This record gives sequence, C-alpha cells and structure tokens, in this order.
Amino acid sequence: MENKLAVLIDGDNIPSAYITEMLQEIAKYGNPTIKRIYGDWTKPHLNKWKNVLLENAVNPIQQYAYTQGKNATDSAMIIDAMDILYSNKVDGFCLVSSDSDFTKLATRLREAGKNVIGIGEKKTPEPFIVACDKFIYIEILKNQNKETESKNSSKSKDDKKDDLDKITPKVIKLIASTISDVADEDGWAFLGDVGSLLQKKQPNFDSRNYGFQKLTPMINSINKFEVESRENQNNNNKFKLIYVRNKN
Repeated sequence: MENKLAVLIDGDNIPSAYITEMLQEIAKYGNPTIKRIYGDWTKPHLNKWKNVLLENAVNPIQQYAYTQGKNATDSAMIIDAMDILYSNKVDGFCLVSSDSDFTKLATRLREAGKNVIGIGEKKTPEPFIVACDKFIYIEILKNQNKETESKNSSKSKDDKKDDLDKITPKVIKLIASTISDVADEDGWAFLGDVGSLLQKKQPNFDSRNYGFQKLTPMINSINKFEVESRENQNNNNKFKLIYVRNKN
C-alpha cells in the first residue's frame, strides 16, 4: 500500500518556479494526499505562487501577518501539521521550507513515528536538515528542469560544475566508512544497504548534489572503491545487484 503524505509548503520561504519538480520528486516517496501552502496572499511577493497553485492542486492557506516583521506563517503551518498528525490520516510529512523554525516540528513528527522529508535551498540551516529523515535541495531539482537547461545552454561546462558540490575527502571517507559498516567478511556490501545507511547518517546526502543521477555512477567515479555486478534470480526473473568494496 502506497504511503500517504502531507505536503506543507512555507510560501514565504520557497521560490515558486519549481513547484512541478518538487511535487514530482515527492511522488517518488508516496501519494501526496494533502497539499497546502501557507502565506499572506495579500502580499505582492506571493503573486507568482498564485499562477501555479491551481494547476498543481495545492490548497493555499491564508495567514495574515499580525505584527510587522513577524512571521505568522510558521505558526499556522506547525498547528496544521499537528492537527494532521493527530488525525492519523497520513504516513509521513514533506516540509518544504529553508527555515530552521521547523526543526522542532520535524523532530516531533518523527518521534510520533512519521517519516519526514524536507525540501529547501542549500542555505537551509543544518539543525532542520538533520531533523528530517531525508532532505532534498531545491537546487538539484532545478537541474532536472528542461526549460532551465535550455536557458542555461549558453553556460560553459565550468559554470555548470560550479552549481554542484565537490566530492571532497570528507565525502569519500563517509562512503568508505558506511561500506565498512554493512560489509560482509570479504568486505563486499550491497549498494542498496550502503545508500540507506548513508541517508540515515546524513539526511541531505544525494548523489544528484554531485552531478550523478544515481549512487552507482558516483561510486564508479571515485577511484577508491571496487564495484561488482552480481546476477540474481527471483521467481524466474533475472536481475543484477550492485556490490561495492573499499580498495586496499
């Protein structure tokens, strides 16, 4: 049975340009049965959102700013999230914001046994990122937008590389230690287990941050690991499993 997700979007804190890409990404993890966006829709800076909400069936929630300079949107979103939690109608939440004010909310939802996916910009503070089960950067969703790619076709390859994170020694060490954690006596580890543990250790770990659509080509690009494809059979269907090992 497919997971039901509540998608709650902080309209004051997220750009509207990639709502379609965000919802397509969220659909990979479950069925977004609740989709709400919060903001003061009397404010001109939210006009861009209005044009895309209907076509993506996102329900706008009006929240007036009670005091100038104070954000009432956060409180409304948090109260709604708790109401949804207690209704027990969903299996998980997707919190779309770059605001650390939702750190405690993410922690509380996970304590209640709900899966929490965060989506935000790379400027998102670390406490909110690690409070989620998985955190996805909007920047990597931008790279999947065909219109953006065509607009950026005049960019040099070096410029495009600057948009991506670099595979640093720290990242390589994280992958190597994770392989060791789940490896068998011969040092081989099933790549699916490696990916799952990487996600638990670092919720914002995503091969797309480094320019790779999948973890396998990313591992292959680093000359520190061995990769082996093994044939497996289940109910007369043959398929291949990928295993990795640290090089000595």
